Amino acid sequence: MTETTVRTGYRVRGSALTGRNWLNTGGRQLQLEDLRGKIVILDFWTFCCINCLHVLDELRPLEQQYPDVLVTVGVHSPKFEHEADPAALASAVERYDIDHPVLDDPQLGTWAAYTARAWPTLVVIDPEGYIVAHLSGEGHAAGLTSLVAELVAEHEAKGTLHRGDGPYVPAAGTAGTLKFPGKLLAMPDSGTFLVGDTGHHRLVELEADLTTVRRTIGSGARGHADGGPSEARFNEPQGLTLLPAALAAEVGYDVVVADSVNHRLRGVELATGEVTTLAGNGTQRLLDAGNHTRAGLQENAREVGAESESPRLTETHLGDDALDVSLSSPWDVVYSSVLERVVVAMAGTHQLFSYDPRTRAIDVLAGTGLEGLLDGDASAAWFAQPSGLVEDADGTLWVADSETSAVRSLTFSETDGRIRTQVHTVIGTGLFDFGFRDGDAEQARLQHPLGVTALPDGSIAIADTYNGAVRRYDPATRQVSTLLRGLSEPSDVLVDVGPVAGGGDPLLIVVEANSHQLVRAPLPREALAVDEGASRTQRPTTAVADGPLALTVRFTAPSGQKLDDRWGDPTQLAISASPESLIVSGGGTSQGLTRELVLSPEAGDGVLHITARAASCDGEPGGEIPDHAACHLYQQDWGIPVSVTEDGESALTLDLRGLD
Repeated sequence: MTETTVRTGYRVRGSALTGRNWLNTGGRQLQLEDLRGKIVILDFWTFCCINCLHVLDELRPLEQQYPDVLVTVGVHSPKFEHEADPAALASAVERYDIDHPVLDDPQLGTWAAYTARAWPTLVVIDPEGYIVAHLSGEGHAAGLTSLVAELVAEHEAKGTLHRGDGPYVPAAGTAGTLKFPGKLLAMPDSGTFLVGDTGHHRLVELEADLTTVRRTIGSGARGHADGGPSEARFNEPQGLTLLPAALAAEVGYDVVVADSVNHRLRGVELATGEVTTLAGNGTQRLLDAGNHTRAGLQENAREVGAESESPRLTETHLGDDALDVSLSSPWDVVYSSVLERVVVAMAGTHQLFSYDPRTRAIDVLAGTGLEGLLDGDASAAWFAQPSGLVEDADGTLWVADSETSAVRSLTFSETDGRIRTQVHTVIGTGLFDFGFRDGDAEQARLQHPLGVTALPDGSIAIADTYNGAVRRYDPATRQVSTLLRGLSEPSDVLVDVGPVAGGGDPLLIVVEANSHQLVRAPLPREALAVDEGASRTQRPTTAVADGPLALTVRFTAPSGQKLDDRWGDPTQLAISASPESLIVSGGGTSQGLTRELVLSPEAGDGVLHITARAASCDGEPGGEIPDHAACHLYQQDWGIPVSVTEDGESALTLDLRGLD
């Protein structure tokens, strides 16, 4: 094998697969030995993680290409407390149409046995039970395809490949008219509601009773196609927003849809149900991928958020024709009356984009693309899988920032004809902190919220998804309270101002995703105070030395690619810590995949946040990169709990691609 293949340079047998239970096996408790003769991909995932969801879609074509020799095993290693609930995991397996066995690993036993350090991690085991690849992050489809072909040829020749059916047994479905509905939009002129019927890959317009179907838009088949309501296709549509009437008449559509797995924005004309594609070329965006194809990661060191040619916005301009721009899992959309644009929660790149319906231009509104919690100027802010948006009466944008269990706000001010955007955190403290606690916003805790809406009194209601609750944040008092409990993964919430409300107290409409329904509930005048504590994601802690710590991230480009070094070193490390005082020296962003860190024993236990990036292009090692070569960005974020001790490890090695 050449040094650019996906093969590991060692020969180690795979460890036992241990956990609480198996799903999608018809009740069979599998052992690794049961899979001898098959090529096995262990996919370490957790269902909150957008990158893990991307990998599920990356693996589908490979599973379909090799159904008789390849077995994918999803090893579910939960981040959040809610994800350890077996019923919630079963719902997630159904929600995402996972067609392979899944091991429930709530104690992270198999995770630890295979030294996984990040979601997602992929481990490939050959038909004889030996580990042949260990990969972190997403974007490995091409390399895996080459590796599986090599393994098929090699083990067929050796007689160790056994063709035939795998152990997958589909589970019974639970959906009804709706299947894991996502976001909800009120139709003010008709009193009806448009819901993203996410699991059925369509939109459904419901009557005011929330159950009677007036019409459907989309064929219900997973895919991408424009056209009338019976021909159009979506792929897990999520957020919806209504354009102002005058603007809708001008551009020819009324509703913008976040078509998440298609990585596109779609437009819907309500009068006809006609669907068109507004933005996205269908290729998933990797952070600053276009920039990496031009000048490697050296160019990426420029300040994010450079002035665009727009006279009103401070943004990073991505293109004048949104159809030529790659998007990544748009999860929600809202029309901003301040910006006069549609704002997009781009969950896959941890950013907010903006889309101009008139000019079709698309820009980065906020976020560098680094995953975390950092406030300040929008060009420097960090988000973590933003998933819900709403504009309040004052024009402030509110964001459900799911992976940090946070609620963020964007405020705007105009200076010299330009709108400046500032990001603020009102609830939440970081990637690994969550809980169920009311009271002062600084101490309050949420758990992976997905939706927000503005209430009549100026407060914000939050679909606190993994707590099964609707919470309320009052900006005037900075207090957090609980409005509703006992819900089944609420994914969105809005205020019902239609005729059913009857002119009395406002009602809330909640999208209960895992119950496949929409429910109404009174908006309580007094909230139920809750304090069930604050939690932190529990993962094994790595003991590291209080002297210099040598950090190395291993990466080798896959077969048929070479590092894009035309403009300098195409690799980059960004390192920070929680608390910040944990790093004495060696933090920050610079080129290269090695770094010497010095950590402070006085800071106590903490978390190292590490982001590694590498850019490669199609071409042979040692040769020139063709002018029109396709280029690729590989990135992974790690949050590694550490404790600083005298006898701790003096080196930390991570695999962006675990290769020779």
